[in-house]
Amino acid sequence: MPALGRIECQHDESDATHRAGVSATDSEADKSRVLDARKSKILEKIVAEHIETGQPVGSAHIVREGDIEVSPATVRSDMAALEREGYLSHPYTSAGRVPTNLGYRFFVDHLTGLADLDPAGEEKVSEFFGRAHGELERMLRDTSQLLSQLTEHAAVVTGPTHETLTVRSALLTKLQGRDALLIAVLSNGVVEKHVLDLAADTSDNDIEDANVAFRTYLPGQVLGRLSAPILTGKSSVDKLVMACHRALTDTERSSMPTDEVYVGGTAHMAEQFPAVDTVREVLSVLEQSFVVVSLLRDVLSQGHNVSIGTENAMESLSECSLVVAPYGLGGEVVGTIGVLGPTRMNYPQALTAVAVVSKRLGRQLASG
Repeated sequence: MPALGRIECQHDESDATHRAGVSATDSEADKSRVLDARKSKILEKIVAEHIETGQPVGSAHIVREGDIEVSPATVRSDMAALEREGYLSHPYTSAGRVPTNLGYRFFVDHLTGLADLDPAGEEKVSEFFGRAHGELERMLRDTSQLLSQLTEHAAVVTGPTHETLTVRSALLTKLQGRDALLIAVLSNGVVEKHVLDLAADTSDNDIEDANVAFRTYLPGQVLGRLSAPILTGKSSVDKLVMACHRALTDTERSSMPTDEVYVGGTAHMAEQFPAVDTVREVLSVLEQSFVVVSLLRDVLSQGHNVSIGTENAMESLSECSLVVAPYGLGGEVVGTIGVLGPTRMNYPQALTAVAVVSKRLGRQLASG
């Protein structure tokens, strides 16, 4: 059986959800509090066994484990109670039980700590970030592949918005007539271009002096938080510098692209969802960048790191779970990573992989 963490049933609810990094709704938390130690342990075993095998779990298996010292009849009674309370379902008349969304939610919310990556996973992460340098887009795309390999689920990584990127360099060059072109190269390699209308008396020397000012104050600054430019004291140059500054700080740049989304491991969908229609619907969602970004942000905005089944905002993901985490740069969140798989996923493994990769990705971005 995989290392799925341990459920602790008799402790403060808020403390449990804090340590697991997830939150339950009020109604779910109310239900969680009524489970006694034995029912909690039975539910943990059913969830863990079902995650590993995908099969319904019967009372005989629970008793055979040996650490619940009650009769099979008592276990069956507890399982029936868990079913009535909504934690388990009974797919066939003579079969064992499987967890419901509420059962998975109880399991996730009562994890007392994250599992460790196995040695192979740790080595894979270390090797990846040891050589992950260069173009940001490629690193984020490769990060989605890494996360998919660690979890065997589809993985998504959203790139930083332009406003969170730093400026590498900027250059103003004169075009024909009174037009000039401002070119700014950002830390992810994207080039911003802005056409400016020059004053009639702007000279070539003014443009060169403005470029000197740019080289002094722009490199390394975050695009969305540019400090006031360094003025030269020469009116014609300073007007030019301020015009360029306004162009770079314009918050309504309609031509700016939306958040980039990188998806890895979509082939895992066919392996994890037997229904072709489900696979098709999930893949369709993953192809829509705006929808993916909204889904990830929605999970985090509700104080969750995990969204299970019908908790997802989209009906087409009712058989899926999302495990997400933000990654940051300079103390601020700039993007999100996550994995998407069936509700029968190894949650501790997925939570650990997402947490480790998000932390390493933020550290990598900070180091340049």
